[in-house]
Order: sequence, then structure tokens, then C-alpha cells
Amino acid sequence: MEFDKLEANDPRVTPETASIRGKTYHYLRADPETEPLATIFLIHGFPDLGFGWRYQIPHFASLGYQVVAPDMLGFGDTDAPDQPSQYALKSIAEDIKELADAIVKDKRIILGGHDWGGAVVWRTAMWFPSLVQGVFSIGTPFTPPSSVFLSPDDAARSKGLINSRYQSQFRGTEIEDEIRDEERVRQFLNARFGGTSPEGEVGFSVTEGVLFGNLPKLGQSRLISGDDLDHYTSKYFRKGEPRLKGPLNWYRTRAHNYFDELQLLLKPINFSMPALFLAATRDEESPPSMSDGMDQYFEDLTRGEVEASHWALWESPAEVNKQVSAWLKVLRQDSQQT
Repeated sequence: MEFDKLEANDPRVTPETASIRGKTYHYLRADPETEPLATIFLIHGFPDLGFGWRYQIPHFASLGYQVVAPDMLGFGDTDAPDQPSQYALKSIAEDIKELADAIVKDKRIILGGHDWGGAVVWRTAMWFPSLVQGVFSIGTPFTPPSSVFLSPDDAARSKGLINSRYQSQFRGTEIEDEIRDEERVRQFLNARFGGTSPEGEVGFSVTEGVLFGNLPKLGQSRLISGDDLDHYTSKYFRKGEPRLKGPLNWYRTRAHNYFDELQLLLKPINFSMPALFLAATRDEESPPSMSDGMDQYFEDLTRGEVEASHWALWESPAEVNKQVSAWLKVLRQDSQQT
């Protein structure tokens, strides 16, 4: 079906930059036709861009919201520092706070996230609760900080999960060593977005990571157009070189996150602002079962689900937009009453 989505260089959004905390962030801004009801920050994951919210940005703007979709640190046209510590969730939350201050001054914001962006919005709401009017995540459940350090592999084993083994590959240098030219970058992105061969072979699995030998065999993913894949490729291959180290640094932060978040355990974990979690029923990277038990940390949590894989924003945009819009309506009514 036809769907109102952004195209690359769409005139309905304004590309802007802001320098905060010694870094330059690039973001897309969409403005409603009237005074904004509020500002929604949409936070993407890997391997994505602010443009990853292309099916949601026009819709939320049409409802009367200003929408801000940054290229997160390391991605797209935003700076990509070498130090993994810059990508730790507390540091990213501080970036979000400063970016919000630069764009909306002293107003509160609504935060929405997907993939790593889901982890960012939950943590930002913990570190800076007075900033956040409401928070929602597509696919990524809230996981509380841990008082015990576990490596990613140990953490997965402790929960009986096989869905995070690919992260071991991402933490190493294999991706950067193997993905060296523009066509290879395009093949890698296509694999992560669900491209398969005519025989049904995949180029990525949660248990094995990227299957480099399969990449040339894959047909284009049905979840993304050729033009959009070209746009992604242009952002992940810049000036004759792949731009993967910054995005992959997000997977190299576990120790930084652990030590930062010990501070969050000094008091009970409690989200006082309204929250929404939408599980994607076929998400192998963040299966719905990972959200078991998260309700205990929220005063006002709405749950829902969409029939989709990991890329729910693109695969089921109408259902995502419908459920988030319903939640935004209640959030708006509650804020007017208070």
C-alpha cells in the first residue's frame, strides 16, 4: 500500500546541526503547521540513521508535533569520535539533554526509540527524568542496570538467550576488516535489513552475525527501496571509506555502562512519566519475552505489540503509528489535566 514517508532530501524536513559537548550532531527537524503541541525526539539504532524514522516523522508532524530525528553519535552526518566511552549510554543521554536544550530550551520532550535508540530513551529518562514528558520504545524493552558485571556473552547465557551472539562479532574488528568498499557496504546494509537469496539464504543471523560469503547472493530486502538503500550506503561510505567504526563502538561500551550505572542503583528504579512499549512479535534480536518483568519499574506503562520483525518501523508503519498516536493522545489529555 502507498504510505506517506520521507524521501532522501525531502523538503518537508529541515536538516540542521548543533554543537554540544564538543561534538556536532546532525538532525532532521519537521515542524507542524501550527504551534507545536510538544517536541518528539526519535532515536535510532544500528545500522540506521535519523532517516530510519521516515515512516513516522510526517505522521507525527501532521498530528501537531515538532519532530527531531538525530543521526546518533558515530552515524550519518554526526561526528564519530574514536573513543568507545563517548558512546556509553550515560554519555549519550547527556548529549540528548544538551541537544534538547539547544533546540527547545527549557521545555520537556517526548522520547521515542528503536534498537539501540530504545536503550537510549530508557536511560535518558532515568538520568534526566525532569526532561522527559513521556517515553516510548519500539521493540527494545527496558532492562535494569546490574549490580554485577557480566560480559555480553555471560549475560546472554545467564538468560538462556542465543539472540545476542552476533554482538560478539560486532564488538570485534571483523566487520570493519571485511566491509571495505562501497558495494560491500551496500551488501552489508542489505543483509542487516533482511535481504535473502533466491534460495532463502540470509546474510545475517542473531546466532552467527554477518555471513560474509552470502552477501553477494542476496536480493534486495523487501523492507527498503533501492533509492533508500542508496541513501544509507552514501552515509555509511564517505570520502572513499566505510564509516563503520563509530556505529560499531556502541557495542564496545558494556564496561563503561556498568560502572556508570552503579549510580542508578543507589535508589529504587521508578519511571514516573508515562511510557509505552511496543513489542515486535517476530523480532529475533529483542524477542518479546525479554520484556518480562519490566512492568514493576513503571507507574504508567502501556504495552502493545505489532506483527513485525526487528524492523517494525518499516514493516508495519501503519500499526506502529496507530498505537503510538493513541498513546500520544492520552499523554496530551493527561498533560492538559495536570
